[in-house]
Amino acid sequence: VRLDVNFGVSYDADPHKVSELAIEAAISVGRVEADRRPVCWLTDFGDSSLNFVLRFWIRDPQQGLTNVRGKVLLALWDTFKANGISIPYPHREIIMKPGAPSGR
Repeated sequence: VRLDVNFGVSYDADPHKVSELAIEAAISVGRVEADRRPVCWLTDFGDSSLNFVLRFWIRDPQQGLTNVRGKVLLALWDTFKANGISIPYPHREIIMKPGAPSGR
């Protein structure tokens, strides 16, 4: 069974390195098939992140899909943290102009 995990990283990250590390992270999860190498592609330049899809295969879907997907996500987190790659969240900048009505 093929599974996809979508994720985003900071624009400060090297997308080539991110792909390599994501594949290594997936391979480190025991249920991910070793003979079908995972693949990782940059899919989008998002508002706050470089967005990727990590695709991997498992042979035992009867053992659950969400749990293996969760283990792959944790492996991504640990791998990215160890390599200084951050997972961003949206930021908003609010500029208050002097003399503008406060809306109260």
